[in-house]
Amino acid sequence: MFIAQGFKNETKSILIALNFFKYLFGSIVIISASFIGQIPLLVAIAIKSFTSKQMSLSEIDMYAMFDSNLLLFLILISFVFALLGLFFVLKFLHNQSFISVITSRTSVDWKRVFFAFGIWALFSSSMIVTSYFVDPSEIKLQFNLIPFLILAVITLVLMPIQTSTEELVFRGYLMQGFFNLARNKWFPLVMTSVIFGTMHIFNPEVQKMGYLILVYYIGTGLFLGIITLMDEGTELALGFHAANNMMAALLITSDFTVFQTHSVFKDLSEPSLDYEAFLPVFVIYPLLIFLLSKVYKWKNWNEKLIGNHKNLQFQELEQIQVQNQEKE
Repeated sequence: MFIAQGFKNETKSILIALNFFKYLFGSIVIISASFIGQIPLLVAIAIKSFTSKQMSLSEIDMYAMFDSNLLLFLILISFVFALLGLFFVLKFLHNQSFISVITSRTSVDWKRVFFAFGIWALFSSSMIVTSYFVDPSEIKLQFNLIPFLILAVITLVLMPIQTSTEELVFRGYLMQGFFNLARNKWFPLVMTSVIFGTMHIFNPEVQKMGYLILVYYIGTGLFLGIITLMDEGTELALGFHAANNMMAALLITSDFTVFQTHSVFKDLSEPSLDYEAFLPVFVIYPLLIFLLSKVYKWKNWNEKLIGNHKNLQFQELEQIQVQNQEKE
């Protein structure tokens, strides 16, 4: 069972709390590693600010300071450090293998990753292209070969690291940590979704459309958590998240999105909070869950989404404990 791969079958409250403290400390280490990865960006800002004699850390000013490709590169570099921080925490703090926060399978199922990637990349790109032809006044073609090729290299190399880091931290590390604390599955699912959603609170689109748009981000976290729990691994979530961010970076940008890039299209419309903002959460994601459930023959929904550690089979729990003891 994926969510139980870091499980410690302690019975005393103080031992449960101490074990969860490891996850809190580990999260601080990962965040600190991410901050270290932001040093190149901060140095670049400092140099630019010194030469222009204007110091500002606002997002608008940063995009004015740097070419969007360079800025994207500097932003994404921090996730390389965060991923290394996660590896360090798993190995030296939890004595846990890296693959244990990826999947419950013996190796990563890349077919699942590419299937989810392909489904969402095809859907999202089709929607963007269709919108352009239906109403070109709202979307402008801005394709510029050389900047786009540089963007493509940065996106293909670094963006999968960014999305994978987020998935392995939220749907892997933190979900397993909250399971150790709560001893059930609904609490990790809800908590990681809420934290994932509110993490986007400073995104420029949130400032434009209001905090109600966080329903979309929390709903996306909930969707990713559900498919992770049902599929006993993060492969589908990894593929989906990578497709979502990569298509957004390569195909369409706007003045109010978190990543402003040399994409193929630019959205000229004014951001508004209407039914389209919530369509993925309440319509598209449920349909996608239904599709994936048929493809991968998911069963035992109640047990996998809201069950607790007492529902684990004795042999399975014993095997998990033996594996953890061997790692320690």
